[in-house]
Amino acid sequence: MTSDPPTVAIACQGGGSHTAFTAGVLARLFETPTLETDVDVVGLSGTSGGAVCALLAWYGREHPDHTPRAVLTDYWTDLAATDPVNRTANGMVRWAGAVERMGVPLPEVSPYYSPASFLSRMEYLRLLERHVDFEAIPELRDGTEPALLISAIDVLTGEFKLFREDELSPEAILASAALPDVFKAVEVDGSYYWDGLFSKNPPIKEFVTNRELPDPDEIWIVKINPERRTRVPKSVDGIADRRNELSGNKSLNAEVSFIEHVNDWIDAGYLPEKFTHTEIERIRLDRPDLGWRSKLDRDPAFLEGLFADGEAAADAFLERRAD
Repeated sequence: MTSDPPTVAIACQGGGSHTAFTAGVLARLFETPTLETDVDVVGLSGTSGGAVCALLAWYGREHPDHTPRAVLTDYWTDLAATDPVNRTANGMVRWAGAVERMGVPLPEVSPYYSPASFLSRMEYLRLLERHVDFEAIPELRDGTEPALLISAIDVLTGEFKLFREDELSPEAILASAALPDVFKAVEVDGSYYWDGLFSKNPPIKEFVTNRELPDPDEIWIVKINPERRTRVPKSVDGIADRRNELSGNKSLNAEVSFIEHVNDWIDAGYLPEKFTHTEIERIRLDRPDLGWRSKLDRDPAFLEGLFADGEAAADAFLERRAD
């Protein structure tokens, strides 16, 4: 008699355009027999760009007319700056980044008064609605689907918000991705939200503390921000890059540390048997050349390269896991 396959939750860290890597990882993982026969996927979580990828993979898996790969590929192809207007806008973003790297100050405009911010917000919502039929989501739920956890932070209270499957909307996904200097706070049901990286990047602890969810035997983290660097940054741009990486990792490391402590208590016999040991695995983006400003870059070749890197990283991860 064979034992049940291990339960797995997949957590997707945020990182703007860099999460094209996450899309490649998920596209490859969900098209391999491993995720249908060798493991039981019980949850997906994400923040910001990771939230979008988690949503698309979940939707593609549950919708009978789609696949995770098709939905993820179509979304990121659509997001790429291919038409003249978007190429011009993307070029201006890259130009502004280059100018700032030279130490030239640029005027700052609040997203509440920026036409570009308003247009970006509208296009972001339209893009989500083109690839996800949010009204169909309730019909896709039959109690067997993985949990989907999307994080945001309440601007006024500072409290963490977890959007679940029954709360999904374009605005909820935008709330998880709303960088304060790019988008105005997103209103959902009378509350106002910013990017979830301020609270959970991505949600992990809830996989083991929420008693409504099955405890996963493993959590696979698709990690965008580097953990370590070999030298202290000295340039203005290098300092900004490292600050962005550290802030993006802070909440993640805290939640991983919590789970590791719980594992230690379980192994020592301090907790009841209903608590189970949870292994943490990481699938890392290994591109030390990328700075934080490239998280806004929508160049098609750049995104395609990251997507391919994700596919390769998923293959390498599955090979290591099989050894």
